[in-house]
Amino acid sequence: MIDIRYLRSDPETVRELMARRNKPELIGLLDEALGFDGRMREITAERDAIRQQVNELSKQVGALRRSGDDKAAEGLQAESRSLGEKEQSLAAETDEVTAQLKDVLLRLPNIPHADVVVGSDDSQNPIITGPNNLPATFPAHQRVAHWDTATALGILDNERAVKISGAMFTMQRGAGATLARALCQYALDCNADAFEEIRPPSLVSTATLTATGQLPKFADDAYSMSKDDLWCIPTAEAPLTSIHAGEVLAEADLPIRYMAHSSCYRREAGSAGRDTRGMLRSHEFDKVEIFSIATPEGAPAMLTELTTRVERVIANLGLPYRIIEICTGDMGQSHHRSFDVEVYAPGCDAWLEVSSISWFSDYQARRGDIRMKRTGQKGTEFAHTLNASALAVPRVWAAIMENFRQEDGSVAIPSVLHPYMRGTTVIHPK
Repeated sequence: MIDIRYLRSDPETVRELMARRNKPELIGLLDEALGFDGRMREITAERDAIRQQVNELSKQVGALRRSGDDKAAEGLQAESRSLGEKEQSLAAETDEVTAQLKDVLLRLPNIPHADVVVGSDDSQNPIITGPNNLPATFPAHQRVAHWDTATALGILDNERAVKISGAMFTMQRGAGATLARALCQYALDCNADAFEEIRPPSLVSTATLTATGQLPKFADDAYSMSKDDLWCIPTAEAPLTSIHAGEVLAEADLPIRYMAHSSCYRREAGSAGRDTRGMLRSHEFDKVEIFSIATPEGAPAMLTELTTRVERVIANLGLPYRIIEICTGDMGQSHHRSFDVEVYAPGCDAWLEVSSISWFSDYQARRGDIRMKRTGQKGTEFAHTLNASALAVPRVWAAIMENFRQEDGSVAIPSVLHPYMRGTTVIHPK
């Protein structure tokens, strides 16, 4: 969440920065937050004044008792009780206003970085790298949708996946399943030089999803088990962020780097009819995530490192790709600055997002209470968090099916994946 002290001290600047997201309703939320914050400070001042009065009355009662004036003492005690009741009433209002302020702050998105391009939607996301590996033309045999190619090869069986689990579930078979696993191991190996591998839980608490910004805004997109207060993770970012929730980290230990391969679960509410064929959009998929906790001044360099790592993973697969920066109107709830890596799928004739690389500033750390202590300094401050999809299986898998399809209908496996494919270098029709 954003820093209420920043909003309180410089509301106009915060309004100006938030207005760059091109969502007018956010200014109203900022004003609500300021209103609740102002009321909180009024209540605090009133309670402090009452407590001072009660303390003074207590001293006077003691003096009157010692002097034998019990009647006057009882009168002051009655006044003290009345003030105590008022203090209790203010305490109840404090709880109510605190909850209202927290609710507004949880619904407010992060403030965009000053360098983020101002735009209204994804059509205004600028290309900053590429296109790379993009041929001038594609032959007809590569203009075949991956779902047709993979079904003909017997490596994608979505019909039975739907029978097992319902719409928007997928199932890879044989070499297709091996390819999905190979992609994950490849992405892990590409980052093992600097990132500690974690296998986090796939079910997390409400507090964990709230820390990363998925809740409360994206509750409809998440799978929940209300009986146990657990949610299926939409990405490994959620548990990785909360590993250090409520902790104070030493500056010398930063940056922290984690990576994780996990299954991810998303309802994809409202996506019916949108890119739902084949592997493009599903309720469950595998992904490798890379994540970092950094100092505020170290975060920009880490953002560059994460972007470079993701680009290398995709480039070495030989896929046509480009990198775009996400404009203010298309940024996610928690994002301070973001880049997407997209690959071109000739069969779908579309650029597919395969990775999002994001810097969250202290937005998530503030929600999860992840602090850092400067060497030789008193006090603590919030750290910064960043993450990237090192490789999301479905769309990369789909792009391989289309970009490496051969004239006979077979699909060549990118050479960097050969060590993980149990000797298979080409998937042939059965």
